[in-house]
Amino acid sequence: MKDGARAEFADFVAAQTRPLLGFAYALTANPHDAWDLTQETLARMGERWGRTAYDAPAAYARTVMVRLNIDRVRRLRRELPRSTAGPEVAAPAEELDGMEAWLVTALATLSPRQRTALALRHVEDLDVRGIAEHMGCSEGTVKSQLSRGTERLREHARGQGLLATHEG
Repeated sequence: MKDGARAEFADFVAAQTRPLLGFAYALTANPHDAWDLTQETLARMGERWGRTAYDAPAAYARTVMVRLNIDRVRRLRRELPRSTAGPEVAAPAEELDGMEAWLVTALATLSPRQRTALALRHVEDLDVRGIAEHMGCSEGTVKSQLSRGTERLREHARGQGLLATHEG
C-alpha cells in the first residue's frame, strides 16, 4: 500500500472503528465477537484499500461486516454440537456507547438473523429490500425476522416494566 493510501486508510479506521464496533455489537450481542468482527472487517477493507475505489467506504464496510457475520453464524452452527442441556447462561450485559443493559440483554435473546435484520433496519435505516439484499434472503423472510425480533424486544421491555402490558 502506498503512503497516501496508507494515510487515507488510517484516517478511515480512526473515523469508523467506533461506529463499526457499535454496529457489530448490535449484530452479535457480544462485545468480544463485536471486536473480532470489527477487526476482520477492517482487515478485509485494508487488503483492498488503494486497489479498489469505494464510493461509500463506510457503507461498504457495513456490507462486509454483515456478510462476515452471516458466515460466522453459519460456521458456528456447523462446528458447535447441539446441546441438550438447555440454554446457555448468558454473559453479563455490558453497556456500549450508551446502550442500556436491558437492551443488550434483550438483543442477546434474539436469533442472529433477527439481530441482523433489526440492526440493518434501525442502525443502517435500510428498507426491507435493502435488508434482503444485505442478508441474501427474500423480502418475506426479512419481514418475518423483523416482526419476530421486534415482538421479542417488546416482550423483554414489558418484562422490565418499560412498556405497559396490554390487556385484552
